[in-house]
Amino acid sequence: MWDYLLFAAPGSLASAVVAGVLGLLIGSFLNVVIHRLPKMMQRESDNYVAHESGKPLPHQDRYDLIMPRSACPHCGHAIKAWENIPVISYLVLRGKCIECKAPISPRYPAVELLTGGLSFYLIWHFGSGAAGLSSLLFAWLLIAMTFIDADTQLLPDDLTYPLLWAGLLINLQGTFVPLADAVIGAAAGYLVLWSVYWLFKLATGKEGMGYGDFKLLAALGAWLGWKMLPVIILLSSLVGAVVGIALIVLSKHGREKPIPFGPYLAAAGLIAMLYGSAITEAYLEYLV
Repeated sequence: MWDYLLFAAPGSLASAVVAGVLGLLIGSFLNVVIHRLPKMMQRESDNYVAHESGKPLPHQDRYDLIMPRSACPHCGHAIKAWENIPVISYLVLRGKCIECKAPISPRYPAVELLTGGLSFYLIWHFGSGAAGLSSLLFAWLLIAMTFIDADTQLLPDDLTYPLLWAGLLINLQGTFVPLADAVIGAAAGYLVLWSVYWLFKLATGKEGMGYGDFKLLAALGAWLGWKMLPVIILLSSLVGAVVGIALIVLSKHGREKPIPFGPYLAAAGLIAMLYGSAITEAYLEYLV
């Protein structure tokens, strides 16, 4: 039974359903990562500055992805296990805290559904072998980075570096691309956006993107190889342009307010993993 689930071929409904349920659970954990990791980074920065200045550390209590327990930000009610069942608890509670009736952000079940749906589809598409299981890690890290960048315009090293190294390790056996292509993809991905950053800064005196974007594209190159970088850059630029223009036109985003590029890179990376080869072949056929 376990061999059937773990080594199923693409199109296996049973493995895809198991992956979808696992994805819902992982999505619940990703909500914690999305909320807490930026706060952990800020607390670490505050403590470092205080230490270097010879002042008492402002944050001495434990705060990580495990402790303290999840609680309502309005009344402090500790979330019980039955209140933390992905999607179901949100529906049972009707999107409100059981104690103070304050609204719970619908983004929590949205992240869970997104993670579960993607996990289902990735295993359906790749099967539950090395490519399918590693694609789950790829998607989960990208989901966390997408929402963190959207909230804070930060792409934490704690996520980009593991994604980069995981891509190189997974391609030791050529799971997605030959190792040489992965190494060149990582280097080229970083250098492409690094060059764009400095050209833009020299021309305008402003910073057009953050260093996290360089690292994220390097990680995508490590997973998908250097040949897929043009597809990723094109897709991310197109999606970013469309969404950015729409936000400005709808007056939901000021022209001077920066638009995070990480979510578009993440979306483009997922599309490229699933359909990059088909897109490239169709493009080349159109040119010919």
